[in-house]
Amino acid sequence: MLEIQGGVMTFEIWITFVSVVFVFAIIPGPTVILVLGQAISHGKKSVIPLVSGVLLGDFVAMTLSLIGLGAVLATSATLFLVLKWFGVGYLVYLGIKAWREEPEHNLQAIAGQDISKASMFKSSFLVTALNPKDIVFFVAFLPQFVNPQASVLPQLLILMVTFLGIVSITISSFALFAGIVRQRIQSIQARRRLNKLGGGALFGAAAFTSTMQRS
Repeated sequence: MLEIQGGVMTFEIWITFVSVVFVFAIIPGPTVILVLGQAISHGKKSVIPLVSGVLLGDFVAMTLSLIGLGAVLATSATLFLVLKWFGVGYLVYLGIKAWREEPEHNLQAIAGQDISKASMFKSSFLVTALNPKDIVFFVAFLPQFVNPQASVLPQLLILMVTFLGIVSITISSFALFAGIVRQRIQSIQARRRLNKLGGGALFGAAAFTSTMQRS
């Protein structure tokens, strides 16, 4: 068992949570497609900023859901739509940038590395944190694994840390794979095609986001 102040969370409950989160994390949604698209466009240097942005975004989304925004989004069609279409517009903007971006030469890449990393961190953070479907998901999902007879806060902390740990592994794997593919392709023409592929992936993420409905 996992010992929790004022009660216990059984290993069976925890491992069930791990299994469900793993499946959730590898299903291609807006965040996964964003990470793949950006890593294809920018290579292995994108892994750390992208993963960091996703983890912070998930932490913010979980926190917002637990303080009540998830319940508000579940009942407010207007707020849900505002956040959803903000996400769609932002993904389209990123897709256009990736589609039009020219492949970097080594000196240009080094000169623009910090700005590029900051931009990638911001994009993955915003898409993850402001995804209304995720916020609603967290408010409906996490309580299913909490024992109401035990202290709730320690259980939620364990679930949140577990969730972020699994997401860090899966997102890092996606980003590393796409980044390695990018690094092994040296032809400028081929890299130009990869940029367009990354942009197309972001357009796909925007289309996916636009279909989201409140549960």
